[in-house]
Amino acid sequence: MNFQQLRIIRETLRQNFNLTEVASALCTSQPGVSRHIKDLEDELGIEIFVRRGKRLLGLTEPGKELAAQVDRILLDVSNLRRIADQFASRETGHFVVATTHTQARYALPQIIKWFKTDYPKVHLALHQDSPQGIAEQLVAGEADIGIATEQLNRVPELVTFPFYRWQHALIVPPDHPLCRAGILTLQQISDYPIITYHHGFTGRAHIDQAFADKGLVPDVVLSAIDADVIKTYVELGLGVGIVASMAYAADKDRGLTMIPVPHLFPESTTHLAVRRGTYLRSYALAFIEKICPDVGEEKLRMAIQQSNDPEPT
Repeated sequence: MNFQQLRIIRETLRQNFNLTEVASALCTSQPGVSRHIKDLEDELGIEIFVRRGKRLLGLTEPGKELAAQVDRILLDVSNLRRIADQFASRETGHFVVATTHTQARYALPQIIKWFKTDYPKVHLALHQDSPQGIAEQLVAGEADIGIATEQLNRVPELVTFPFYRWQHALIVPPDHPLCRAGILTLQQISDYPIITYHHGFTGRAHIDQAFADKGLVPDVVLSAIDADVIKTYVELGLGVGIVASMAYAADKDRGLTMIPVPHLFPESTTHLAVRRGTYLRSYALAFIEKICPDVGEEKLRMAIQQSNDPEPT
């Protein structure tokens, strides 16, 4: 048994049992992948995969048990490397933060600036992705920390902490009739075409639920993952925008007016997440404590090491 065999098992699951993709991801040959799998099965005396001819269709029952242990072993190996790096070079390393466009653009700039000032020798990579993609990066070990509003606190392999809470707001051109309408209702807003976030991004579910609770079906004429795109088309007069309130800046968005509507949409919470069982280096802990100062290092470490416990409160 060797680590390459274990990596192949893990990658086979990631690539949906496509051995061609597995070979490409691991920079090896497909026959080599197949041979490693067969050698491991022969050594263990079990069949790991369900087969149809040369195709892999899924995991056998013993394969399911083995896959969980493979994931654990490879995570522990990764942690050993992190521990060694921590003590060999405390102020250098590679740090990956996966987040959405909204968080990268509006919530994180000052935190990233602080980090680069305090840890100039750490290479920080900012990966923009969907909430689902962020969760997948964390589970796969491709990112150290994830930040998003959706999805993260629903993934059992992740432990999450609240970053900050925020509200949606309305944005319209300065001469729009809604600017003079007083306290707005969802019915008034639904009389206009709406431009807002794509499904699964930046609290879109809260927006949809608010209209549904009132029996309304808004005319969403355009959806985007990027608040700047939404603002562009609102400014062109194509509809009324619903965005995260932090995405509006009066000094920069002079062609728009923001109308706060905290009474119409529920508050949203953006979470920070890490994979359970991961060893975090000192600069990653410092980053988390900067974002979530109430957590504390001891509570943070305990939460991460609790493999299947619920999210801490």
